Parts: sequence; C-alpha cells; structure tokens
Amino acid sequence: MSDAYEQSVELHRQHQGKIEIKSKVPLDTREDLSRAYTPGVARPCERIHADVNESFDLTMRGNSVCVLTDGTAVLGLGNIGPAAAMPVMEGKACLFKAFANIDAIPLCVQVPEGDAGTQQLIEIAKAIAPSYSGINLEDIAAPRCFAVEDALQDIGIPVMHDDQHGTAIVLLAAMINAMRVVGKEFTDARVVINGAGAAGTAIAKLLRCVDHESDVCVSVKEVIMCDSKGIIGPDRTDLNDEKKALLAFTNRPGISGTVHDAIKDADVFIGVSVGNLLCADDVRRMNNDAIILAMANPIPEITPDEARKGGAAVIGTGRSDFPNQVNNVLAFPGIFRGAIDARATRINGRMKLAAVHALANAVQNPSPDQILPDPLDHSIAPLVAKAVEQAAIESGLSRVATV
Repeated sequence: MSDAYEQSVELHRQHQGKIEIKSKVPLDTREDLSRAYTPGVARPCERIHADVNESFDLTMRGNSVCVLTDGTAVLGLGNIGPAAAMPVMEGKACLFKAFANIDAIPLCVQVPEGDAGTQQLIEIAKAIAPSYSGINLEDIAAPRCFAVEDALQDIGIPVMHDDQHGTAIVLLAAMINAMRVVGKEFTDARVVINGAGAAGTAIAKLLRCVDHESDVCVSVKEVIMCDSKGIIGPDRTDLNDEKKALLAFTNRPGISGTVHDAIKDADVFIGVSVGNLLCADDVRRMNNDAIILAMANPIPEITPDEARKGGAAVIGTGRSDFPNQVNNVLAFPGIFRGAIDARATRINGRMKLAAVHALANAVQNPSPDQILPDPLDHSIAPLVAKAVEQAAIESGLSRVATV
C-alpha cells in the first residue's frame, strides 16, 4: 500500500495533476479564428442573451459539471483545506470523464468557518450556476453539507452532495441484492448504521423513505443509528439538531447503549465510520444470514475474514481488494449523465431511486460474492443514466420533452 501512495505522488508530479483543457476546434487559419472568436462569436452570445437555454447547446455548459468543495471532509483525511483537496477533486473529474463523458471542473474554495462560511459557499454555487449543467458537492463536512445542498435545490440546475446520496444509492442497491441472496424480505429488515455524518444520515433517510414518495420507495422495518458515543436515542443529552432530527424516523423502540448493544438481532450492519469496530462475536449476536456492509477505508469496521467467522452470509466493503466493493463511481457518473441529458432542474427522490434499481438490476443473479457490478464496468453508467433521465422526465423536471 505504501508503494501505491508514493507512486501516486510521482504520477501527480509527472503530469502536474490529472486533467487539462483542450480545444474542440482548430485554430489554424484566420477563418478558424473569426468563427471561434471575434467577430463570429458575437452571434452565439446574442442567441444566448435572447434565450439562456441556448447556452446548453452553444457552449461547454451543456456537458459540464462543477466539482465544488471547501476541503473540510476529504476522504479519510478530514479538514485539510481546499488546496490539499485538489488531487481528490481532479480524480473525481477524471471519473466523470471516463465513465460518463462529462467535462467536470474542480473548484476548491476557501471559506470561513461557521455560518458565514456556509452562506458564502452557497453564494459561490449560485454565482457559478450559469456556467454548468450541474454541481457535484464534494467532501464538505456535516452539518454544513446539509445546509448548502438544501439551499441550492432551486437554482435551476441539479446540485447533489455525492458523499451523501451517491453513497446511499450504491449502498441501497447492494442491500437490495444482498437481501435477495439470503432470501429475506426487505420490509422486515432491522438495520444498524454506525456513523451519523453525511453518508450515514442519507443512508438512513433512504432506507426509511424520508422525503421519498411511497409509490416508489419501500422502507425497512427499523433503523438504529449510532455515533462514536453509542446509540442515538431519546436519552442522549448531547445531540446536535441534525442528530435529534434522526429520532423522527430511527430508533422507534427508544433503546440505548453502544453499537454492540444495537447490533443484537439485527439483519444488516452498515458502517460509515471507523475501522476495527466489530468482531466475530458481534456478528454472532445478529440474526442468521447477517449482512455486513463495512465501508470505512482503508480499514473496514470488520474485516471480511472476521465477519465470516461470526457467520455473516454477505459481506461488502469500500475496498477494491475484497469482493463486493461498494463504490460511488457506480452511481454519480450515471446520475449526472442522466440529469444532464434530461436538462433537469434538480435531482429528486424518484431519480435517485431510479438509479438504485438500475444499479441493483444490473446484477441479474446476485451471489454472496457479487451483489454489485464491478466498479470498472463501463456499461453501468449508461444504464443508470437512462433510468435517471426517464425519471426526470416523468417527474416534470426536464427541459426536454422526450427521452
């Protein structure tokens, strides 16, 4: 692993980053220049001034996404700031291009701490919206990420915080197929989630159909949320507003204790937290044919070998060297591709669930070692995109009439 780290440094140094800008048109003659720039360029400007929607056809806006971050929650590194976040944002841009042919541009911004910084980030996103078809919020810490995303849903282009919804979408697809493998009913599932940040909160909401219409969303029976201090329940006096809000749809029995108490008789454990949290004995206390989706990187909450010792039937992690890698790259390129193709004004719950089912259905015969497609399967993004585009049109969020 250390070799991979040093090789990455060398790769970044050799290429001075991972992305570049290239011209789509030739600039070899005076005629080329007059069409690409002055005087000819005045006419596209006039067309866009008369109808701003022309900007999607006449400029790069029609296939562009901004990857926007403040650098406050970068991978497992935490608050390392916008400059240090750039390699990750460049990587995200590479994935957009490779899997969905979207031109993604990193924008790493320095904003103050607290409410002032949150408002500034919101205003930056609003100000840049005329240049893009969508904004991918990335690596923004909770609770700021919730406030920023909520404030940007009516700016006329899709805005999605991938750490929340991309993670939740792939996770739900994995869980649907895992439940098929073990032969259990999704609606009977008791789920324990460890980690109550951006990803954990979004997963819990999706599993409990919060803000999702009942005709397209099916809820699990119960979700118990845990953070570093234990079960999030009504007895806790240290909960912030975001965690208090979780009690409206989680922990209906009102239990208390640690994650080790919560996991008793659970069907599914989902980890978006820290490594080496559980052991085989914890899995033994779960229901038969337990499902473990341990997402902490680079060390999962429990290793696959340890989970198997406890009797887990299906195990997924965030790592590429174990079966069942739960990776956001299976979701976000296709989601934004579909939203862009529909010229959608936002990404709603129906579009997210369309992505979930497209992803789950891409594995026709799920098995304990394959509940999701390979993250490098380039056929997946188009499948997700088509489903998302159709859902956008059916939801009335599309600027185009037909698929």
